[in-house]
Amino acid sequence: MYIKRGFDIALALLGMLFLVIPFLIVSILILVDSKGGVFYRQTRVGRNMIDFELLKFRTMYTNSDQAGLLTVGDHDKRITRLGYWLRKYKIDELPQLINVLKGDMSFVGPRPEVNKYVALYDAQQQKVLSVKPGITDWASIAFSEENELLAKSDDPESFYINEIIPSKIIQNLKYINKHDLWVDLTIIFLTLKKIMIRSSHS
Repeated sequence: MYIKRGFDIALALLGMLFLVIPFLIVSILILVDSKGGVFYRQTRVGRNMIDFELLKFRTMYTNSDQAGLLTVGDHDKRITRLGYWLRKYKIDELPQLINVLKGDMSFVGPRPEVNKYVALYDAQQQKVLSVKPGITDWASIAFSEENELLAKSDDPESFYINEIIPSKIIQNLKYINKHDLWVDLTIIFLTLKKIMIRSSHS
């Protein structure tokens, strides 16, 4: 546990150090591109069912989440022009380095969900809440094209609840049952690889 936390802090601090200038540039571009703040804050469920405020760069028009929590397809009309590119390269996720430093999240762990969907978990599925949530995990790699899958469904939310969530949780439980620093490094490497491959094909 201490090794994982030390790794998280060291990597997050290193990331923040090297990304100070890019953070400032992205923040300015977001403000110029559309009305609203730089960050998008959303309540997610963390370890032991404790809520926390997850941070992302804002990629949608203000109050767009009131029309639904799921983003359907890469060209959801609620996504800003800049937001499309921030999502494509996962740049919108970078503010979660702050969540890692605060201790709300780890670099690797089950992606945190909103209360609406966590309330649907059965007793077995709730085991994913026994560890700290992460920026990436096995499920993030397996479902890197989640938005496209949702776009192909006639009922995206039903598909998400009945198909995607259970499949993600299977991957999450796999991580909980077997994880160490080497597994974390492997997941981080594969995540970066997936992002580069997907971006080059877009």
